[in-house]
Amino acid sequence: MSVREATEADLAWCLSTDGHLDEAALLFKIRAREILVADSDGVPAGLLRFDLMWSAVPFIAQLRVLEPYRRQGVGQALLRAVEEGARARGSIAVLSSIALGSDRTAALGWHEAMGFERFGDVDGMFPGEQTEAFFVKILKP
Repeated sequence: MSVREATEADLAWCLSTDGHLDEAALLFKIRAREILVADSDGVPAGLLRFDLMWSAVPFIAQLRVLEPYRRQGVGQALLRAVEEGARARGSIAVLSSIALGSDRTAALGWHEAMGFERFGDVDGMFPGEQTEAFFVKILKP
């Protein structure tokens, strides 16, 4: 398993995998170096797209691992890469959130297993979704 920054050559794959941003927005994120791709034997297995809060703290905006690669450490490898980048920028934390509403047991379990702590919820943040749960992971030096 290797993790790398997405390139413009990954745009079509990112577009089909991300599920939220359009082509122009994904191209912007690729050029900003805010999308990571995990490869398994040279084949894309997952992506992590993040935003920078306060110019330094990564907020995981999207984490997708393709079905055949789940439970094989892909999400963990992507998170480690984000953490390394955060430390390089002088950040002491990584942020994340998930929409609660449908069955989110796996997403909640992943956050807990990766060392995130839930620090708050916001109700009615997005149309049709009841609650958005927010998480923080404090990075050890």
